[in-house]
Amino acid sequence: MQKIIIIGAGIVGLSSAYYLSKKGHQVTVIDKGSIKDSCSFGNAGMIVPSHFIPLAAPGMISQGFRWMFNSSSPFYVKPSLSSGLPAWGIKFLRKANKKHVTESAEPLRNISLLSKKLYEGLYSNPALDFDLTKNGILAYYKTEAAAEEELHLALKAKELGLDIAILNSDECKALQPKLDLDVLGAAHYRCDAHLDPAKLMELLTLHLERQGVEILRNLEVTNIERSGKNISAIYTGATKWNADQYVLAAGAWSPSLAKMLNLNLSLMPGKGYSFMEDEPEQRMTIPALLCEARVAITPMNGQLRFGGTMEIAKINNKINMNRVQGILESVPKYFPGLAPKLPRIDHIWYGFRPSSPDGLPYIGYGSGTANLVIATGHGMMGLSLGPATGLLVSQLIDQEKTEIEISAFHPNR
Repeated sequence: MQKIIIIGAGIVGLSSAYYLSKKGHQVTVIDKGSIKDSCSFGNAGMIVPSHFIPLAAPGMISQGFRWMFNSSSPFYVKPSLSSGLPAWGIKFLRKANKKHVTESAEPLRNISLLSKKLYEGLYSNPALDFDLTKNGILAYYKTEAAAEEELHLALKAKELGLDIAILNSDECKALQPKLDLDVLGAAHYRCDAHLDPAKLMELLTLHLERQGVEILRNLEVTNIERSGKNISAIYTGATKWNADQYVLAAGAWSPSLAKMLNLNLSLMPGKGYSFMEDEPEQRMTIPALLCEARVAITPMNGQLRFGGTMEIAKINNKINMNRVQGILESVPKYFPGLAPKLPRIDHIWYGFRPSSPDGLPYIGYGSGTANLVIATGHGMMGLSLGPATGLLVSQLIDQEKTEIEISAFHPNR
């Protein structure tokens, strides 16, 4: 048995705690907040083996420049000479090529399929009823250009062994007869699933605490000491904490913690927004991705969660209502019967996705550290990849062969 401290209580940190505690380790999780405002709570709740294309892809460069000049666009990079953005941007540009996309497809597919399998295992536990639903995700498109792009993606998905179908408009309507549609068609990613992220996090936290995992809230790590290649202690203010092994799973806050160890972790926060609206008619039963608008809609317990945008900028607490308005205005273009209202500002959730420049997560031992596993950088797929990352972290710490090949995710790449 080893004593392990995990920094960060999002889905990656809690999943790591779950698998480490199952192996008999003494686990403490430390988080700087209440843990109820993390990305793991307010996201779209999608489990997406279909997302095997990394953020760093050729089309994102030209599309990103066009979106930069639209205040309600789904993607924005705020120019800055600080916070690591220039170095991040250079790495992004270097990786946004066809070769990187091809090399990333299988590693992303493998970790996604592993995570989905692990979610199914978690859901079999009666104490973890987080509304796992396996009816896929529909990626709707309105233009011929988007249709061609989705067809190309579908062909690649089938080559990777994923279950997907291309549907015309009538076939889409047959799946959800109560839902009015104005689309050319959709790609039905039947390999995907969804869940209620708030339920997942609440139930998983409660389960871990009942199993003896210590979860400490509102404690910020202020200093990290090292002795040679080992972390010797971490501090939260004047309080000193010791462990045999440490896990850095602090999401968008990970780079500042890595700097305490003189580690340069290239990561930028990607702010996303979401809000809920009641849907008593429950016309939508399958989550939707609006291809051109880059908006996600997920049915959750009699409500719909609308989410989207990716703002690459410093961590901040400002809500850009233009971006929220952009989400709102896109919905009725695809679903004439859905017209979400602009929510009150205090009903708008936002969170910071930890985005690596090449679009792949960081999973592995940090450079020059013998007892620190880094587990962050999952971008928009943090919830989707949480359980797989947690299992891999536990296998690394126990010096076991990992369930899948993880060299593509090494933090030193």
